[in-house]
Amino acid sequence: MSDAFALIVEDDESLAEIFTLTLRSINFETETVFDGDAALDRLAEIVPDVVVLDLNLPNVSGRDILRYIRGEARLANTKIMLATADALMAESLRAESDLVLLKPISPIQLRMLAERIVAK
Repeated sequence: MSDAFALIVEDDESLAEIFTLTLRSINFETETVFDGDAALDRLAEIVPDVVVLDLNLPNVSGRDILRYIRGEARLANTKIMLATADALMAESLRAESDLVLLKPISPIQLRMLAERIVAK
């Protein structure tokens, strides 16, 4: 796989580190932000191939970030992997995302799905 770029938006630092190490193991370049404000700031400047997006974030919700991404033409090709423990909210946003991952997420699952989503 050629290097793809993933923005990880996750307020749990341990999970963010697991996501980072997992994606880097399959040659993703990664950047991590820990709250919704920082995510929106970065998304105004960059165009990631993939966003791994937690839904329950400080300051700005993952739902609002998802809607921002889907509303920006320059981010039209960005794939969104929702990562949440909230199954009901995830289901309500399934149509707006490319993939829904329910926590806990195994590194093997994340690696397989990330490879698949970028290959599409």
